[in-house]
Amino acid sequence: MKAPFSSMQAPKYGSFFTFGLITIWYSSNIGVILLNKYLLSSYGFKYPIFLTLCHMMACSLLSYVAVAWLKVAPIQHLKSQKQFFKISALGIIFCLSVVGGNVSLKYLPVSFNQAVGATTPFFTAVLAYLMTLKGEGWLTYVTLVPVVTGVVIASGGEPSFHLFGFIMCISATAARALKTVLQGILLSSEGEKLNSMNLLMYMAPVAAIFLLPAALIMEKDVVGITIALARQDVEFLWYLMFNSSLAYFVNLTNFLVTKHTSALTLQVLGNAKGAVAVVVSIFIFRNPVSVTGMAGYTLTVIGVILYNEAKRQSK
Repeated sequence: MKAPFSSMQAPKYGSFFTFGLITIWYSSNIGVILLNKYLLSSYGFKYPIFLTLCHMMACSLLSYVAVAWLKVAPIQHLKSQKQFFKISALGIIFCLSVVGGNVSLKYLPVSFNQAVGATTPFFTAVLAYLMTLKGEGWLTYVTLVPVVTGVVIASGGEPSFHLFGFIMCISATAARALKTVLQGILLSSEGEKLNSMNLLMYMAPVAAIFLLPAALIMEKDVVGITIALARQDVEFLWYLMFNSSLAYFVNLTNFLVTKHTSALTLQVLGNAKGAVAVVVSIFIFRNPVSVTGMAGYTLTVIGVILYNEAKRQSK
C-alpha cells in the first residue's frame, strides 16, 4: 500500500500529518469512552449490550469499506475453516470485553474505569504465563506490583465505588488481555497472521451475530425502546450513530498511528491517553474524586510505564 504522501512530500507534510493523526486518535479514543458514559449513565440509555451491538455493526460495515474499497490495508483472505474458527473465538472474546467495559460505565465513573483498565498488562503477563508456560524477566514482574497496588489503593479511595461495576470492569480488562494472548497463540503461523484492520473486519460480524440474540433476550424490547427514543429525540439517533462510528475510528486510527509512528510511540501515547480521559471526564461529569483515588491511579500509570520499558529492554 502506498503511503499517504510521497517520499518527496514527506519532509514538508510528514510531521503535520502525524500530529493530525495522533490528534484524531486521541479524540476518537477519549470521545467514545465519554459518549458511552453519557449514553449509558447521564442520558439514561441503559442497554450496554445493544450499544455494543451497534458498535460491532458499524465496525463490520466501515472496516469492509476501508479495506475492500478504500484500500487502507491490503485485504487478506481467510485460508481455511480452522482459521475462521480461531478468528470467531477471538471475536467473541473481543465483544465480551467491550460489553463488560460498557456495562461497567453504567455504574462507575470514567476515572475509575480507566484506572482498572490500566491493569491490562498484569492480566496479559499472568495469562501468557499460564497458557504458554513462558515467563518474562524478573524485572517485568516487579513492575506489575505498582500496577496492582495502585488499583487496590484507588478502589479503597473511590467515592463512587460499585461492586458489580468493578467486577464487570475487571472482567472486561481480563478478557481484553485474554484476546491479546490468544491472538498470539492462535494466529502464530505466518500464513494465518492478519493485520489489525483485516482482523477487525472478520471479528466484528461474528461479534454482532453473537450479540444480537443476547441483546434481544437480555434487554427486553430494546429495539422498540431505541426506535421510540429516536422519534422523541432526533439528537439521540445522531449520538448513537456518531458513537458507533467512533468505535470504528478508534481501531482505524490505532492502526494508522502504529503504521506512521511506532509501537513504542503508541505505548507512550496510550499511557498519556488514560490520564487525559480521566481529567476530561472529571470536568464533564463532575464526578467526585479523592486524593487517595488519584494517588492510586497515578501509581498504576507509573507501573504501566515501567512495565512497557522493562518489556522493551528485554527484547
